[in-house]
Amino acid sequence: MSKKTVWSVYFSATGVTEKIVKRTADAAAEKLGLPQRMFCFNSPASRREALSFGAEDLVVLGVPVYAGRVPNLLLPYVRDFIKGNGAAAVPVVTYGNRDFDDALAELCGVLEKNGFQTAAAGAFVGEHAFSRVLGAGRPDEKDLCLASDLGRRAAEKISAHDAEKMSGGSVPADDSGSSGSVRVPGRFPPGPYYTPRDRRGNPINILKARPKTDAAGCIRCGLCAVLCPLGSVDIDRVSEVTGICMKCNACVKHCPAAAKYFDDPGYLYHKKELEEIYTRRAESRIFL
Repeated sequence: MSKKTVWSVYFSATGVTEKIVKRTADAAAEKLGLPQRMFCFNSPASRREALSFGAEDLVVLGVPVYAGRVPNLLLPYVRDFIKGNGAAAVPVVTYGNRDFDDALAELCGVLEKNGFQTAAAGAFVGEHAFSRVLGAGRPDEKDLCLASDLGRRAAEKISAHDAEKMSGGSVPADDSGSSGSVRVPGRFPPGPYYTPRDRRGNPINILKARPKTDAAGCIRCGLCAVLCPLGSVDIDRVSEVTGICMKCNACVKHCPAAAKYFDDPGYLYHKKELEEIYTRRAESRIFL
């Protein structure tokens, strides 16, 4: 069946994943001459809405990498609420200059289990959620050009696949042994989430770290409460984090007064270690 719509579907707390997904989808839509639709599942309310696609859809779906995997607080939504029903998919992950580990393989595997045919995939570098040094300025123009290339080449592959099916010919399998999956690095099922450690190998627990608020600098705009993907910041008392914090740093990086910050010792140690070890140019990659 020929495609009728290209979708951008993403979680993007700080805007990094959104840039890559939209650039990829724009290129695919232009190549195919198709209209686009978009669904962002940043908010708690959006993740109560099930998404169902079909064979006429091409879905570019992106998430950030947290601890080497699909974020554990997003995984139930992607796994249980997004169904492919034969749709073509281009899974995309973004990572903060360290590594994407099993995240892309996990996202591909989950989507394939949910009825998508993964035609292509990509892992792109973006500014790390914790830092303004790791992946600073990424995605840059080189990354965005690669995202466009991914979209165009995925569209070409999907068009050829659909044309072959419509002509009644056989569809050749790729080297993974399937006509509906793309081979990517990593394991599925994935390994455990990455554990931060100090230089002696001792684990660092940052689960309880919460953003703090500089009361003198805060302008009470409430943007941090609006942007919190878990609804954990009280809009009337923005200094209070009443629920789980996923360390996405949307509140820190988008605060117009720079009044949000983390002071947890373990968090700050881990951030410093990442910046010292991984401040180099990691390269984005695509898979077809």
